[in-house]
Amino acid sequence: MCKNFNFALIIKTLNNMQTIDNYNFKDKKALIRVDFNVPLDSQYHITDTNRIDATITTITKILNGGGSVILMSHLGRPKGGPEEKFSLKHLVPYLSQKLKVPVKFADDCIGQSAIDLAGSLKPGEVLLLENLRFYKEEEKGDKEFARKLSVLGDMYVNDAFGTAHRAHASTAIIAEFFPETKMFGYVMANEISAIDKCLKDGKRPLTAILGGAKVSTKIEIITHLMDKVDNLIIGGGMMFTFIKALGGEIGASMVEEEYVELAKNIVEGAKTLGVNLYIPADAVLADAFSNDANKKTSSAYDIQVPWMGLDIGPSACAKFNHVIEQSGTILWNGPMGVFEMNNYEAGTKFIALALVKATENGAFTLVGGGDSVAAINKYNLADKVSYVSTGGGAMLEYIEGKQLPGIKAIME
Repeated sequence: MCKNFNFALIIKTLNNMQTIDNYNFKDKKALIRVDFNVPLDSQYHITDTNRIDATITTITKILNGGGSVILMSHLGRPKGGPEEKFSLKHLVPYLSQKLKVPVKFADDCIGQSAIDLAGSLKPGEVLLLENLRFYKEEEKGDKEFARKLSVLGDMYVNDAFGTAHRAHASTAIIAEFFPETKMFGYVMANEISAIDKCLKDGKRPLTAILGGAKVSTKIEIITHLMDKVDNLIIGGGMMFTFIKALGGEIGASMVEEEYVELAKNIVEGAKTLGVNLYIPADAVLADAFSNDANKKTSSAYDIQVPWMGLDIGPSACAKFNHVIEQSGTILWNGPMGVFEMNNYEAGTKFIALALVKATENGAFTLVGGGDSVAAINKYNLADKVSYVSTGGGAMLEYIEGKQLPGIKAIME
């Protein structure tokens, strides 16, 4: 999901390698790793199409260039072989509608049906292979499995940023079989460019907004961001570990006792580095973890049992809004409260709307992480921020400074 974003940014980093913009796809079969790991309801209808929608530009580029497309993806976590609820055949109707071409389906990804259908594919046609994870070799990064996949296409495109942090057969190993004809699709390229623009080339001040339940899941990202950001905003359940570290009373609020000392160190580290650290002054409380619980707003530093904090309060929203208004670049990862419950979604919705306003005023805004993306989509604001990442874990690991196998395989 990209707003006014220039794909040329990533091209600058790719030297003279083949790219989707300069490769001649005429009469070529493009083997594309996509991330179609989308949620399905009990009737196998797609409930969130964003990951599919994000790949349409890449697929269309190849089809318009005279090529054909072979799509491969995983779906869910099947155990020990094929399972109906994880079959990619359920995606065919929507994908056909979206591409405006009848999408063919192979009931295997490396078997005879895949070989036959791929072999007879004509320019302008699209083939979707069955779930890669029906084979345990996919997640094991098996080289022979990767080879069997590779023979289906003439060149390889990785457009699955959501799995770029996994050294699986279809995301990293397979690239070995296409030394001269491997490239990023638009999703991958734009994801990398968006994060790099945010952390390396962004307009100052740079503000990171981190939320979610646990400090433990954000340690590495906080550590990596600390010497890069001007402002660090903390919200969500993790804020109470910080508040306890600062001597506050948090009642029955979530806390990770083993990370209280670390939170103290982060507070001190922010002071040393000159980073403005913002922790909510107030919170919306409940006397039980329920949307129907009794509710009140109070200081986040003086909460008594049985009360617990489930959202940031209005004073925190006002303070955070002021910081966001002054920022040139903003990264948001993690909700401010239990936004799934209507009574405790106000803080998260407020941040989402603040980012929209900042974007309108010229700031570059990047939203990433499963819950943040779910929130921005819940409020139908995804097209009103600069970029919404399709990769949760992959985005976090990239921000943490880790080398992602799926990216490394293309760049080598």
